[in-house]
Amino acid sequence: MRTTLFALAAAGLLATTAHAAPAAYTIDPTHTFATFEIDHFGASTNRVRFDKKSGTVQFDKAAKTGKVEVTLDMNSVNSGTAGFDKHLKSADIFNTEKHPEAKFVSDKFVFDGDKLKEVTGQLTMNGQTHPITIKSNKFTCYESPMLKREVCGGDFEATIDRTQWGVNYGVDWGFAKNVRLVLQMEAVKQ
Repeated sequence: MRTTLFALAAAGLLATTAHAAPAAYTIDPTHTFATFEIDHFGASTNRVRFDKKSGTVQFDKAAKTGKVEVTLDMNSVNSGTAGFDKHLKSADIFNTEKHPEAKFVSDKFVFDGDKLKEVTGQLTMNGQTHPITIKSNKFTCYESPMLKREVCGGDFEATIDRTQWGVNYGVDWGFAKNVRLVLQMEAVKQ
């Protein structure tokens, strides 16, 4: 009986120690793009990107768990039009003087079998934090032949109601409340 209990305890210890810790990854800014899209009176779609972004990922493939933290420099907003960029940075919209960064933080990866389905977390923008769910359109990990390291990444999107974060400009004129966030992200294993 004692031998059996010892064997079971040893097997449990081996199973616990065999489970690897999450791997650490750093976001590759040259393969990571954060953009948003918003309808413009039903006539066209405004598309804008953030040129400066950073972040980290912790990912445990076996356990299908992870954490992610992505920071956007709101002053790096780039619509391709200097006047529009200036307005986006103003107190009317992003108020970058008071809130120079937006941040998404998550510790919940949702899988359907082996496929990453979504990442849920908190988006802090314009001094307010609210939950969002980011849908995964594709996600994989691969061995980079150039970096000689593992890279994980994918294409993600979410639709948010911008007024939750106090971005109300133009709503009374008929500007859309809903904004589509699009994130292409790759992170390099450290």
